[in-house]
Amino acid sequence: QVQLVESGGGLVQAGGSLRLSCVASGSIFSIAVMGWYRQAPGNERELVAIITSGGDTSYADSVRGRFTISRGNTKKMVYLQRNSLKPEDTADYYCNAQSYGINNWGQGTLVTVSS
Repeated sequence: QVQLVESGGGLVQAGGSLRLSCVASGSIFSIAVMGWYRQAPGNERELVAIITSGGDTSYADSVRGRFTISRGNTKKMVYLQRNSLKPEDTADYYCNAQSYGINNWGQGTLVTVSS
């Protein structure tokens, strides 16, 4: 089992930048993919970005070119650097780790982008 804890959320003005961090613990050797998802009020949870154990990345069209996902050297950290933030980026952001086909989730961190 994998436990995830996110940090770095908060209030930021449109056009600003913010980096989210997620630290994994437990069976981190079993993690195949880590990623970030978000859920805005009244909306379903959606994929933002993922990164595989080999370093391959994939992004949602809405964030490609503005957000960058990366992993730390120890492979237990995953980051989401977000630039040129827009009010529509306001959401709860969740860290995800896929291990043995099971999705593990963090508790989420709220990001609010003011216009």
